[in-house]
Amino acid sequence: MDIRIPNAPTDHAAVMNYIEYLLEKHGGKVSLSYLGATLRRRAIPMITLGGEDSRDTYLYVGAHHAMEWITSSLLLYFADDFLTGGAECGARIVLIPMLNCDGVELQIHGAKHDDVLYDRLVRMNGSDDFSRWQANARGVDLNHNYDAGFYEYKKIERSLGILGGAPTRYSGPYPESEPETGALANYIRFNDNIKGILTLHTQGEEIYTGSSPEMRKTGAVLADLAGYTLSEPEDEAAKYGGLTDRATSLGIPSFTVECGRGKNPLPPSDLLPIYEKIRPLLFTFPTL
Repeated sequence: MDIRIPNAPTDHAAVMNYIEYLLEKHGGKVSLSYLGATLRRRAIPMITLGGEDSRDTYLYVGAHHAMEWITSSLLLYFADDFLTGGAECGARIVLIPMLNCDGVELQIHGAKHDDVLYDRLVRMNGSDDFSRWQANARGVDLNHNYDAGFYEYKKIERSLGILGGAPTRYSGPYPESEPETGALANYIRFNDNIKGILTLHTQGEEIYTGSSPEMRKTGAVLADLAGYTLSEPEDEAAKYGGLTDRATSLGIPSFTVECGRGKNPLPPSDLLPIYEKIRPLLFTFPTL
């Protein structure tokens, strides 16, 4: 089996195995570092491609949401494709394939009865079936945990009856309360070289961005490259607290790419069809 084409959901171990494959295959053309660690002490890997002669950095982030683990495979597949083809874009591309490592583990493998958090996790989830889990191990939806309309979203959250840890949409006690979002927000905050951010989610074949004419123009180009639609979230709750919202408030061109179509979690068999569509977008973004 080609390691690049998984036949099972992509968990944290699969991500680390793929990165090991990339390091062995491509040597000095790719490097591994770590953004930080999750609540459950899982390392959050970052891999860097190219950019030896440039400090300009383009950041690609996958798997904020647990059911969206296929975005991790998409970014890793892109890394291998980029390195195998000897592509050069003149910039540094930093990939964070899986931000929500704990949540993905929980969604794929469920909670273990001997886990000290088992009772709390089941209580937050409402059952012992975690197949619809999106949050991290503390029940916080990472893509509502950034400092961007956070307190406005709290009003929506309460109207939805969400008062604490939950499978999805609980934003946490305060902005960047979670180790995953805190680490990523600090990486962005203290890195003046970040020139653009892509955040991969599923699904809908849509792209979201900020409201400035420049970002809308770039978003339209990206959407055209993938055959996607440049849109705005229809769900009011989806308009607050996300990484794209936070980055655009800092003046960093940032885009949310809703990959594929169907029902989350999208199956591993969707990897190649999705990648074929978004490949031009991933390669072109640092050049725009």
